[in-house]
Amino acid sequence: MSEAVTPIEAAAPVSDRVREAMAISLRGCEELLPQAEWLKKLQRAEATGTPLRIKLGLDPTAPDIHIGHTVVLNKMRQLQDLGHTVIFLIGDFTSMIGDPSGRNATRPPLTREQIEANAATYYAQASLVLDPQRTEIRYNSEWSDALGARGMIQLASRYTVARMLERDDFTKRYKAGTPISVHELLYPLMQGYDSVALRSDLELGGTDQKFNLLVGRALQTEYGQEPQCVLTMPLLEGLDGVEKMSKSKGNTVGITEEPSSMFAKLLSISDDMMWRYYTLLSFRSEAQIAQLRQEVAQGRNPKEAKVLLAKEITARFHSAAAAEAAEADFELRARGGVPDDIPELALGGAPLAVGSLLKQAGLVPSTSEALRLVEQGGVRIDGTTISDRGLKLPAGVYVLQVGKRRFARVALSA
Repeated sequence: MSEAVTPIEAAAPVSDRVREAMAISLRGCEELLPQAEWLKKLQRAEATGTPLRIKLGLDPTAPDIHIGHTVVLNKMRQLQDLGHTVIFLIGDFTSMIGDPSGRNATRPPLTREQIEANAATYYAQASLVLDPQRTEIRYNSEWSDALGARGMIQLASRYTVARMLERDDFTKRYKAGTPISVHELLYPLMQGYDSVALRSDLELGGTDQKFNLLVGRALQTEYGQEPQCVLTMPLLEGLDGVEKMSKSKGNTVGITEEPSSMFAKLLSISDDMMWRYYTLLSFRSEAQIAQLRQEVAQGRNPKEAKVLLAKEITARFHSAAAAEAAEADFELRARGGVPDDIPELALGGAPLAVGSLLKQAGLVPSTSEALRLVEQGGVRIDGTTISDRGLKLPAGVYVLQVGKRRFARVALSA
């Protein structure tokens, strides 16, 4: 991660406002390239009163945004709060190509229908972080569709195959003999052309996007524009603490998840990973985080720090009251208590085998899964752990619990 140092000392005079903007830009980032150019842009913006154009592009490859996406969205919001213009770019055209970044195989392109369905939720969810009143939303099909075959050929002539193969994932696949489709080579070009179309001053992305962002700089120069600066943010590891957060890995926290689920998932991360989440997700100052870390090192229960983080994130996407309720719900479940708002349903067929009962109550996907959980001691009925796979329940009202978080109250009749 970048140290909190800048080339400011070499360029005087620098106002306190510009110095603050540079510090905000650098907090938590991996790289800011080139720092000296970004400083000049900030100084020019202050001198002229003209906001800078800051771009972030996301391809709608899934229907929801998770907190891993918000690492870079948070940075956008910080720069937006400084008065700059932020452009939330939905890559409806580039999604049809498929971003090969970090891939060891060709990514299957999405259909137009899949893209439109996913894009429908993207901006609404991003607006939970960005200020929608001050955000410019664009779709790259606006200019990419208009290029046509002739324009695409002309664009391709402005970048060499040799430079394209400098990209790490392309190089590895080429050496390994893994196929690289020609359309994948177009992806960095089209993302770079977005910067030309939008005349961006700064483009943000994850560390896996560095090559694509630098292509944007090169193409802007080719088109006679002042090249954008590039700011990369670290990729957030998922709940497993190993793989980057990704829906395909099943290790995500969705920003529209229910408060209790969001809170419980955040509390499940390891004590060590908690500090990375603090750095990349928390709005607390670096000094506050350092103080909290010191307190934990001196004996404070790390769970207390984790609860503070979970409440902060849950409150951000829901409310402070929802975060408090989620904490209370978590503690109640941890003590084996039953929440007030559990689903209630009526079933017939008593006496009913326990496996069938759990499946019909929607607590497990299959009877076999229910019986496996019974064997492992993961099922409670009216607060008592059961172990009999052959148990049949007569008519009555039962509180069913699977694991720590799945409950249902069932009225079972003959």
